[in-house]
Amino acid sequence: MFSALAKSIAQLGDPAFRQVFWRSVWLSLGVFAALWALAWLALAWLGQDLAAWISQSDPESAWVRVLEWAYGAAAVAGVLVASLFLFPAVMAGGMAILLDEIAAAVERKHYPGLAPARAQPVGEAIVAGLAFAAAALALNLLALPIYLVLLFVPPLNFFVFYLLNGYLLGREYFELVAVRRSDLAAAKRLRRAYRGRVLLAGAVIAFLLTLPLINLVMPIVATGFMLHVFEGLRRRAEV
Repeated sequence: MFSALAKSIAQLGDPAFRQVFWRSVWLSLGVFAALWALAWLALAWLGQDLAAWISQSDPESAWVRVLEWAYGAAAVAGVLVASLFLFPAVMAGGMAILLDEIAAAVERKHYPGLAPARAQPVGEAIVAGLAFAAAALALNLLALPIYLVLLFVPPLNFFVFYLLNGYLLGREYFELVAVRRSDLAAAKRLRRAYRGRVLLAGAVIAFLLTLPLINLVMPIVATGFMLHVFEGLRRRAEV
């Protein structure tokens, strides 16, 4: 497992990896810049209404500034916490445009004897994307009350976070890599047969995605990492 991760990290100097890296950086920053801008606009609008209401109630009270400060602090904390929890899902959404170039570069270097990759049918890709989106939305909605209850109860909150996102990221990355070599049904069967290993790989990806700076290269590293995991499991299943 960790040798697969080391191989992927060691290949970061590959020209294909470097090209995709810069696109990954700008895509991720662009997505979060848009999300943060929307969040700040919404919070500023709500904050103005709150400030107006407080001022009308007691404009001379010292509590006005205290409440305004508390609201600002809570807003910043809320945006940061939301960014932390949403980051893996947002980065996973950018996987599709990175997958082929990175996977092809990994295969050229480490698996030169493989036949040309399978082109995934559009319909199959749409069904897989919708299924993943539905699963991600449902699981995050179900886990939201648990997140709120365990927000100040480490390490249980981190356990739930990495367990959930480990499942989602492991499933997404594994199937996106696996469909290059088999149809979606076969990819799902292999993932389910080795669900523990795929979950662990997804949890590793989820953890690294939450680390500042490192998370910027993780979509690239994770693609190579999961391809090595997939090839290892595929060969084990064929024995």
